Amino acid sequence: MSRIGKKPVTIPSGVTANIEGDTLAVKGPKGTLTLGLSDLIDYKVDGGEISVKPANDTREARNHWGMQRTLVSNLVQGVTDGFTKVLEISGVGYRAQAQGKTLKLQLGYSHDVNLDVPEGLEVKTPDQTTVEISGIDKQAVGQFAAEIRRWRKPEPYKGKGIKYRGEYIFRKEGKKK
Repeated sequence: MSRIGKKPVTIPSGVTANIEGDTLAVKGPKGTLTLGLSDLIDYKVDGGEISVKPANDTREARNHWGMQRTLVSNLVQGVTDGFTKVLEISGVGYRAQAQGKTLKLQLGYSHDVNLDVPEGLEVKTPDQTTVEISGIDKQAVGQFAAEIRRWRKPEPYKGKGIKYRGEYIFRKEGKKK
């Protein structure tokens, strides 16, 4: 039995959820998100909560149960609060600058890296070494943060590169004399 799947997702005030065909649509103050529903899971919108149960007693249905409940929970949280990832850039001459719908990165290459911000996301640079990515879709926020980090992953000797805020970089020791 899935401990996560047993808990119903509560719908806060100002948020509406409805099932139309094979999609779940959640609408809130920050926007609207949809989720394609799985045939292995039964979804019910009752009053102020969404319940998720396996459609049958197969192993595959039980495997999907907890994950589908988490996806529904992410929809509700996204339309109410949204999601944010913060990246920190460390290294001499490494900088970031948000210019409208483009993020300009200077990462020690012979050229600047210009990334187009996907639709539905907002990128802010409070200072030259911090990038804040926010949006209502958790997957899109995480994917764009990973694409930025891919350009210069933190290296283990000096820790230079792009890392998530709060991420620990295991540092190697230098040569011993």
